[in-house]
Amino acid sequence: MKFIWALLATTGSIWASGGENLTTTWVGIASLIIFVVGYYVIAAEEKFHINKAIPALFIGTFIFILIGFYNLINGVESEHLSHAVEALILEIAEIFFFLMVAMTYIEVLIERRVFDALKYNLVSKGYSYKKLFWMTGTLSFFISPVADNLTTALILSTVLITIEKKNKNFLVPGAINIVVAANAGGAWSPFGDITTLMSWMAEKADFIEFFGLFPASFLGWIATGWLLSLSVPNEKPHFDASVEEKVKILQGGKIVIGLGVLTIASAVLCQQLFHIPPMWGMIFGLSLLKLFSYKLKRANKVEVISVFASISKIEHDTLLFFFGILAAVGGLHYLGFLDLAVKLYDTAGATTMNIGVGFLSAIVDNVPVMSAVLKANPQMIDDQWLLVTMTAGIGGSMISFGSAAGVGVMGKLRGIYTFGAHMRYAWTVLVGYVISLIIWYVQFEILGIW
Repeated sequence: MKFIWALLATTGSIWASGGENLTTTWVGIASLIIFVVGYYVIAAEEKFHINKAIPALFIGTFIFILIGFYNLINGVESEHLSHAVEALILEIAEIFFFLMVAMTYIEVLIERRVFDALKYNLVSKGYSYKKLFWMTGTLSFFISPVADNLTTALILSTVLITIEKKNKNFLVPGAINIVVAANAGGAWSPFGDITTLMSWMAEKADFIEFFGLFPASFLGWIATGWLLSLSVPNEKPHFDASVEEKVKILQGGKIVIGLGVLTIASAVLCQQLFHIPPMWGMIFGLSLLKLFSYKLKRANKVEVISVFASISKIEHDTLLFFFGILAAVGGLHYLGFLDLAVKLYDTAGATTMNIGVGFLSAIVDNVPVMSAVLKANPQMIDDQWLLVTMTAGIGGSMISFGSAAGVGVMGKLRGIYTFGAHMRYAWTVLVGYVISLIIWYVQFEILGIW
């Protein structure tokens, strides 16, 4: 109730980026209704049997068309709206191309049977579903700080679906575990998640200080993982050594793995050292993949790896979903709704609002939410900036499409890992989130260790 009263108290004082409060105008109210209805259709994907990209694209594009119409009939100068849309296009393009390259590499690795070989090595050793559950989760947690949470989640969800294609008692908890572990692992590294990267680049905390979030991130994930593991069967995946032929990685597969690592490294270097978008390093990595495929073709006289064929197989609906949802959130930000939420820092307090950011990032998306917080720049010391970085990073795990990792895994396990399937286990993620907050409070506020 305090949160609601604070929200109402600040309604009249929040201004959109264009210098005018549009939250209470007909275009603001209509846009909010459209967003809520569209979000419901996305969430109820199983009920309506509609691809989540369709409502996302509609609300993302229609909101800005409504704003343009509002400006037209009211004689408002369109220059600011034009600049806002151009900036949003740039932001979306960076994410779009980053994801496209990451997905392309994964498709090439699938075609080269890299994941089939990994699956064979895991299953042939007689590991149970429960042990495989913990192995994929652990890999997700410790790879994401080096790579990033989305790429990590995409890779390990591919491993998951190659291990087992039907047993939902293993696949759904396993998928949630990978998403939670990837987001938690990315939260304690300056470049493990785009939200931590934004905080670091804005100099809200020193490089080393981010690693102080490891205990809270790790123990929160362990708590969720343990609760999820209770639903995972103890039995083993079916494996018949007399029938199952040993899988070997096809020609060039190991080189592609190396190129993938080099691509991620170049993306990090572009951001860290050259101060250009990490997407640039990813596209550079795509060019290396094309050059390698050309070399193989020249050596074998036939096309061994078709990169464009792999691009055609990626989840384009996932990419379009990101376009739509980021555009929709950008529209709400232009109208003033995100600024409205951020200004609550003045009345609700930093700790309360930073905890709330975690819940908001699950509903909206952690990137624009974190961007709004940084633009508002509330007066906080380092420990509070680390808190909001952590909550924005791991809060998205509470809803299946609250984070890039979750959306990516939904695309990989289409029809299995869905919004409804996730929500049946959402309470386990909430428990882990609360434990992370408790660990942060004890470590930072009581013991002062960071």
